[in-house]
Amino acid sequence: MDSNLPENFQKELTCAICLNYFIDPVTMGCGHSCCCSCLYVSWEKAESPTCPVCREPSEQKNFKTNIVLKNLVSMARKASLWQFLSSEDNRCGLHKEAKQIFCEDNRSLLCLHCSSSQEHEAHRHCSVEEAVEEHRRKLSNQMRSLWEKIQEIQKNLSKDGRIPVYWMTYLYRRQDETRAFYEALQLVLHEKDKQNLEILIKEGSKLSGQLEKRQAEMIEKRISLRAMYDELMDMRLKPDVEMLKELGDKLRRSEQVQLHMPQPLQPEFPARPITRLMRRLNCFRVEVSFTGEITHDNIRLFDDVRSLRFMRDGPHVSLDPGASNCFAAWGAQVFNSGKRYWEVNVDKSWDWAVGVCRDSWMKKNGTLTESKDTFLLIHVKEDNHTTLWTTAPMAPQYIQKPLGRVGVFLDIDNGSVSFVDVARCSLINSHPSLCPHSPPTVLIHRCTIF
Repeated sequence: MDSNLPENFQKELTCAICLNYFIDPVTMGCGHSCCCSCLYVSWEKAESPTCPVCREPSEQKNFKTNIVLKNLVSMARKASLWQFLSSEDNRCGLHKEAKQIFCEDNRSLLCLHCSSSQEHEAHRHCSVEEAVEEHRRKLSNQMRSLWEKIQEIQKNLSKDGRIPVYWMTYLYRRQDETRAFYEALQLVLHEKDKQNLEILIKEGSKLSGQLEKRQAEMIEKRISLRAMYDELMDMRLKPDVEMLKELGDKLRRSEQVQLHMPQPLQPEFPARPITRLMRRLNCFRVEVSFTGEITHDNIRLFDDVRSLRFMRDGPHVSLDPGASNCFAAWGAQVFNSGKRYWEVNVDKSWDWAVGVCRDSWMKKNGTLTESKDTFLLIHVKEDNHTTLWTTAPMAPQYIQKPLGRVGVFLDIDNGSVSFVDVARCSLINSHPSLCPHSPPTVLIHRCTIF
């Protein structure tokens, strides 16, 4: 701090968390300001973010730099720096002149004569004031970049962290569902089909190890990034001259630690054809006419299904209404018994859903949302990849995206609904959750985002 500046003025330029001049100051809705990095760190483990000064809750997460405060802090720092540069402690022992030039090559302060000497004349030079401003800017940018990458890894770990735990359970359940699907269709399990089931477990076990390894890499990377961030947090509190001498190496290390960011694995099994599947399914084929329609005003599932995340208790979904241009259409047929099969074309949209729901539920609600009474296969585009989910309960399906048409096989007597990739003659998922004593409406959910 500058002893020549009024104490009250210095206080207005001081962060309430680190008690130093602001670094990249941001202002909250309540009007109080803090260093952006200090604020993020203080909120990292907080249950509900609040202002560190008045404790008012804050819902804001993305802040912009307060330019006025930043400029005022810059002026205060320059005054403090100039006070040091003009002091006797900063005079060259040889030439008795103030050292106001910074040598970037050996990171030292020089007087004018020393900077033009044979030892330093080939080096890169600039004024100490310019060097401080530039290094503070680089320090701020590096800290923002590090924090963004830390949050990116944390987001991926939160979203996909339970996949290694869930994975083997999914594999064995899929194996059981596939066998039950064969029984429902009275299909013979050919030798090739038996091999595919065995391969499912073998490949899945191998991928399980890869998932755990990648998760460990992400955790290790997060620790490295956070350690580097903490170093820069300490560096930003150092006096300007000390910061100039030490920051160069830390900036290089910061850039290096941000390289080779591990990305989460997206496990996916290839769709394996089932012998004579389509021939058998066509024995139960019915034609369904789509007579009912609703617009996006009443569709509360598809836009926000992208918020599906693995939490501690399993996957959750936000069901806030979306504003996209989409629609759903369904058939009015009600089946009370037996087996039925039909197909839906899904090749023209990224986001779609097909399935069934109970007749009473549809008449009562008149809207399309995720519910224990709806049994859907959902496909959404999320970031740079696509994902398949089934509902009731919500669960991911690690299988290839179906091509062109999805087949729906409804076995009311046994209480199951199955989804089939028609083009590949393969099973996507078999859902044994329907109650045979409560027959569902055949509801063809089709949602398209234009």
